Amino acid sequence: MNYQHKTVVITGAAKGIGAACAYLFLDSGANVALLDLIFPTQLSDEKSLSIVCDVSNEEQVKQAMQKIEDHFGSIDYLVNNAGIQRYGTVTETTSDEWDLVMNVNLKSIFLCAKYAIPSMLKNNKGVVVNISSVQAFVTQHNVSAYTASKSAILGLTRSIAVDYAPSIRCVAVCPGTIDTPMLRDAIELSPNPTEVMEECIDMHLTKRIGTAEEVAELVKYLCDDKSGFITGQAFRIDGGLGITILGSKKE
Repeated sequence: MNYQHKTVVITGAAKGIGAACAYLFLDSGANVALLDLIFPTQLSDEKSLSIVCDVSNEEQVKQAMQKIEDHFGSIDYLVNNAGIQRYGTVTETTSDEWDLVMNVNLKSIFLCAKYAIPSMLKNNKGVVVNISSVQAFVTQHNVSAYTASKSAILGLTRSIAVDYAPSIRCVAVCPGTIDTPMLRDAIELSPNPTEVMEECIDMHLTKRIGTAEEVAELVKYLCDDKSGFITGQAFRIDGGLGITILGSKKE
């Protein structure tokens, strides 16, 4: 698909999956608006617009979407990628930590959709892609807030798909372990980062972790008219994580 004259809004776009999506859409000819709190490296040309924005803050999101529409003329695709991870069980997680995770991972999707979809409806067409996680289906220990937020994204995805059909399609992408700065930072918190990375690799059937670029390719395909019959669904890109039963390993 030729994305010339199309505008893509990407949250959490400064690094990881968000940055990979930004570069891929730019290479495909799209205008790209990048939203994040901090930009280590800002994209700066006539096709890109970097906006410092707390996507859990309604007024900042509202202003950002208006700025994007004024700058590029329309919003055609929204990639809700912003997300954070906090560790803890429900008894260990504080109320502030819970609220923070829910606000960044879930409320931001509500807010960005709320203020981007009206622009899409002017052209009677658009796509919203919500980045969830394989942990919307399976989970590990000590990630109660994160798992809850990523699971809720699937319900919100279905609601958006139903409420705005047929003009707007909405889908969720659920990555497994992806080589991103967030993953690297989390692994570095462990006493033995090398061992933890090996465990991450081994639990995938592919015997490797994924790349941000692989996730970006799926996101781009789901925005493409070639996937125009797909809406309301969740797509796992997880290297087979979570489909095996422990103890079934062949000799």
